[in-house]
Amino acid sequence: MKLKKIQYYLLTKSIGSYLNGLSYVAPNKATQKAYQLFSQPRKGRLRHEELPEILKDATKATLEFQHHKIQTYHWKGNEKVILLVHGWESNASRWKKLLEHLKQTPYTIIAVDAPAHGLSSGNEFNAILYSEFINIVAQKYNPNAIIGHSVGGMASLYYQSKFQNQNLEKLVLLGAPSDLEVIFNNFIKMLSLNSRMQKNLEKHFIQKFNLQLKDFSGINFGKKIYSKGIIAHDKNDKVVLISESEKIASSWQQAKFIKTKGYGHSLHKTALYQEIIAFLGA
Repeated sequence: MKLKKIQYYLLTKSIGSYLNGLSYVAPNKATQKAYQLFSQPRKGRLRHEELPEILKDATKATLEFQHHKIQTYHWKGNEKVILLVHGWESNASRWKKLLEHLKQTPYTIIAVDAPAHGLSSGNEFNAILYSEFINIVAQKYNPNAIIGHSVGGMASLYYQSKFQNQNLEKLVLLGAPSDLEVIFNNFIKMLSLNSRMQKNLEKHFIQKFNLQLKDFSGINFGKKIYSKGIIAHDKNDKVVLISESEKIASSWQQAKFIKTKGYGHSLHKTALYQEIIAFLGA
């Protein structure tokens, strides 16, 4: 494990040094390469012929958004619909343990593969595009509740603040980040990118998404959420700090904040899942 950490450290620093040098001779190329590293997942893809067992018994449907293909998985139940939204470098199969509990309820369950994940198309992932995927799925299946993990939770929160789905009664965020700026700064720090690269990459974000990094924040989004919610986060989460969920909770007045210990970033624990299911049925 220690050797892998050293190898990873050397790899990220060498990539950062290359981009820093390239920024002086070909700044646009350096910016594009940095954004690709930021937005392209390295894992999480699925193959039709090698689907995880948990997804094989689902009814599958592919939806379209612009030039994208959106893969969905459908377990038929009653008229109450629960939508599951996974996070970065994952896919719909990450819900295996929660599905074991949800399948015991009468609800209809829909899971979606994010952009550039699972069986969905594309090479680029970001929470803004993901929110558009969620919107297309929501228009098709009309969910009463959404459960989002990690960046899937971030995208779900942004989706509801932007589209104001009146049918969405409940929203559950699991280990969700709040601020795009924090993710951006962590990326800059990981690669040790210089100030020149940082400014160019930030400018690219502004031009691409027509927003300032600081404006993409769970604090801003939470103020616009009127659905009831649960925000769950582990105190020792090393992937997304619990302070991120605390930001969201500070402005989302209708949400209950559950702080766990020892559940990790995945939050795969029966006790938490039972509390979520009880909340969905309340």
